[in-house]
Amino acid sequence: MLTILRRNFGLKLLSLALAIAAWAYFHFSAAPGITAHFDEQLTVPLVVTGLRPGFVARYSDKTALVTIDLPRNGADVKSDQVQAVLDLSTHPDPGVFNVPVEIIAPNVQIHSLTPASVTLTLDRLEERTVPVAIDYTGDTHGKVVVESADVNPSVVTIRGTANDLARVNAVRVEIAIPPKSGAIDTMTSPSATDSRAAGIASVDVSPNLVRVRARFVPSTGTGAK
Repeated sequence: MLTILRRNFGLKLLSLALAIAAWAYFHFSAAPGITAHFDEQLTVPLVVTGLRPGFVARYSDKTALVTIDLPRNGADVKSDQVQAVLDLSTHPDPGVFNVPVEIIAPNVQIHSLTPASVTLTLDRLEERTVPVAIDYTGDTHGKVVVESADVNPSVVTIRGTANDLARVNAVRVEIAIPPKSGAIDTMTSPSATDSRAAGIASVDVSPNLVRVRARFVPSTGTGAK
């Protein structure tokens, strides 16, 4: 009998351990008060609260990855039930801040959160009025020249952060010089540009369309009669 028990003793011991583990799993998972749990990952947008009127917050992270603990037999938590919040109510002045991400969710346990905080720039929104300048493109030394030109409205309002408005050198509209004399009457979009005439997309221009009228006549150097 002892010889039989010793034969394949290791396999018998492993089988016994597996049987005990299986019994314990089914016994305790079904027992009252003991609930199996699992992790669920949700990607939720980052939202800002407490932002003062006239300010804007800029940050590169747009979403947060939240891992929550749920009962295996419980109801799923949807992403629209979870909010990842950046509270700026304690930051009244412009600057660069590292703000913790706060999770607002149903009664669930948060296992992990990425990112745990976000570095953002808080800036003041400003506006000012500037005249609209005309940039002529094409052959500016050809057979025609500008006799007259006007923009309506001639002044527009630009809006943006204080840093962006400080970069604005002019607001411009582009008009192509035609190959022969004549007149144009068109609606076109003005754009805010820096000192190198590069557009600044983060600056809003209002109105976004202006009327440009121009008249082109033959150049005096062409010998036209």
